[in-house]
Amino acid sequence: MVEFSRRTVLQMLGAGGAVAATSTGFARNAFAAGRDKELNILCWEGYNSAQVLDPFRTEFGATVKAESLTNDPTMVNRLRAGETKVWDLINLNNPWARKLMWPEKLIKPLDQEVFQPYFAKMLPEFKAPFHWAMSDDGKDLLGMAQRFGPYSFVVNTDKVSRKMAEDEGWDLFNDKAIVGRYGVQESDDWNVFDMFLVAGIDPFKVHNDAEMATFLATAKRIYKGAKLIGDMASLNQALISGEIDLYLTGGTYSVSPARADGYPNLRGITPLRGPMNGKGGVMWIEVTSTVNNPNLSPLAPKFLEYVQRPEVAHTVAFAEGTFNPVSQMGNPECFKLFTKDELEAIQWDSLQEEMARSVAYDIVPDYEKALDLLNAAKRERG
Repeated sequence: MVEFSRRTVLQMLGAGGAVAATSTGFARNAFAAGRDKELNILCWEGYNSAQVLDPFRTEFGATVKAESLTNDPTMVNRLRAGETKVWDLINLNNPWARKLMWPEKLIKPLDQEVFQPYFAKMLPEFKAPFHWAMSDDGKDLLGMAQRFGPYSFVVNTDKVSRKMAEDEGWDLFNDKAIVGRYGVQESDDWNVFDMFLVAGIDPFKVHNDAEMATFLATAKRIYKGAKLIGDMASLNQALISGEIDLYLTGGTYSVSPARADGYPNLRGITPLRGPMNGKGGVMWIEVTSTVNNPNLSPLAPKFLEYVQRPEVAHTVAFAEGTFNPVSQMGNPECFKLFTKDELEAIQWDSLQEEMARSVAYDIVPDYEKALDLLNAAKRERG
């Protein structure tokens, strides 16, 4: 998912020694000789929730420690810095297992006889062999999919209609009439995606000098015209108060808490069209993998099976923080646990069509250069 400030992939992944030197006390001390009842999880928020972990602790008599971070490159870098000896499970967005952690031998494959059958109970988009959970050659299962969702921008439909927002899409942010009426979320990697998309450029390809110049001009204009820059809670509050009418980056992940609190007029928007082979939205899918720990806890695969249970998958979907759809909603036993209000909070009514017009979160080939330009645009705002 996927929120908040992120550093450049190349910078983060090249800083292994520095991270190793500054590991937390927990990371230094977490690895213990006896692993039968110990499980350590590096994850996005939600999986570290007591709502998810306490029942597992009780059932398995386990000591479970979970550390939540707010960007994927940092978590990958922790493993590269030697913390494969610390962690048993790692929970990241979809490209990292397949494109980086598996090639670098940072994760272990799962037992396909045990785990592939679970995909048969997931939503149709996740049926085996699910692309992002498999190695490039299709031979190894690298992780389990669970939370997901579209993530483009958010509007107050009392001010900007859903129909207009979907139809105009990213071009809405090129309209001078909205200057001073929108916010920007502190989420650098997604904002890199968005500045390309507002400029009408596919983010997930190599860009020439002219495209990068257009990207910079767009970023400068977007940051200069923003009413505020903040986290998703402050942006949702600004929508509710009427301070702003829309914000980027955002979607189900960011706006669902406000919708659940009684503001269904706030809505994540996925454009009807865009420059990514005609698609205008970007979606994220979390994949949880077993770390290539030389002394992997036997509880790691048990936890992956535990979160497939219908009632636990529902808890994961509505863990404290943000609310999201989960792949296990394809199982009727899981789906029936979601109330009408919960389905409304996660925009279930339009989820399938929004996913269909989105491409999967991916790694921007020239992300480092784009991030430098993005930061220059923010500095110019002052």
